[in-house]
Amino acid sequence: APVVIFGKNADRPRHEVQEVVYVPAAVHQPGDKVQCTYLEIEQAERTHAVVLSRPAWLWGAEMGANEHGVCVGNEGVWTREPLGEDEALLGMDLVRLGLERGSSAREALEVMVALLERYGQGGSCKEEPVPFVYHNTFLLADRVEAWVLETAGRYWAAQQIQEGSRNISNQLSIGREITAEHAGLRQRARSQGWWSGDGEFSFADVFSLTHQPARMEAAKARYHAGKELLRQHAGHITAETFMAILRDKASGICVDSEGFRTAGSMVSVLPQDPTLPCVHFFTATPDPSRSVFKPFVFVAGLKPTPQVRSPTFRDDPAKQIPRFQSTVDRRHELYRRHQAALELMERDQERGQKLLQTLRDLEKQGLEGMNALLGGMVAPRPEELADLFFDCVEAEMKFYT
Repeated sequence: APVVIFGKNADRPRHEVQEVVYVPAAVHQPGDKVQCTYLEIEQAERTHAVVLSRPAWLWGAEMGANEHGVCVGNEGVWTREPLGEDEALLGMDLVRLGLERGSSAREALEVMVALLERYGQGGSCKEEPVPFVYHNTFLLADRVEAWVLETAGRYWAAQQIQEGSRNISNQLSIGREITAEHAGLRQRARSQGWWSGDGEFSFADVFSLTHQPARMEAAKARYHAGKELLRQHAGHITAETFMAILRDKASGICVDSEGFRTAGSMVSVLPQDPTLPCVHFFTATPDPSRSVFKPFVFVAGLKPTPQVRSPTFRDDPAKQIPRFQSTVDRRHELYRRHQAALELMERDQERGQKLLQTLRDLEKQGLEGMNALLGGMVAPRPEELADLFFDCVEAEMKFYT
């Protein structure tokens, strides 16, 4: 059966903890506000149920999905538009806002660009006193189609994808194939002298920096490698293909460097048949090459998974002004046990290999269960699906003790 597959690695500061959070659907009162990471904005009338993989200190998410089979993830970029010092919406806040308010990829995109134009993007994206600021590109998908949304300040361009594959990686990648754009985009480019107004308009050519930061230069190779890996598997791409690509260290897609690493990973399978459930796999731990992708399905009566939730703090340094003046230990239970297991793998190669094989077997069970479900071999049993993610996390924790 035809499916759309979405995947993302969240490359983040090396010691940042990523948690997986489920937020149920809700109905809100007129005039209600919602506190995002830095800004308080007006709340929507209703918000969809979402599952988020997010840096534990902030409100938004690096990536996630909603109950309608919409997936969104973001990447950092630097463009010709100035960053600005002020706190505004983070790209990660926009990810969550799109998921909570959009019942399709297109609707999520419309929500995100309206909020971007109204509030702007900005504020530090790192839990440290010295600000680390970037603008954002996004990948959005649902059961039917996908969109790439790329931004520069409050300006944006979007490309609709209806076949084949598409990847993003820390650079502007929308050229002339623009499906929708900010009403003042071309005027802005002309007034800044970035575009003469002659010939075809390419968003990436016009808005990219002539001299890019080292991080973006390095990401070019990763972008091309991702494109190539997708091309090699064209026509028979599965969730397993995506997991293998996200684990690829040689290409830099799986980041493992001094300052940064892949802090969490996600792969979602979105069947085009609306009677079949979407299945979202999350690691909730760093380094996918040594982590387990665990399946999550939206159903009623979901069992909470506190093992992958970070602790909360009364006087949280991320919420106090000035921010980030001290540090707190945000590691959740699975993260701590996984960290100990990684240390064991480093110390004792043989036991490490054994453990890794056990983890792969656990993952395979989840994938086989999903294939049976989506192949129509088994009828979905809601009460089993409600415990699915919890049970997989529990099983993984047992292997670590």
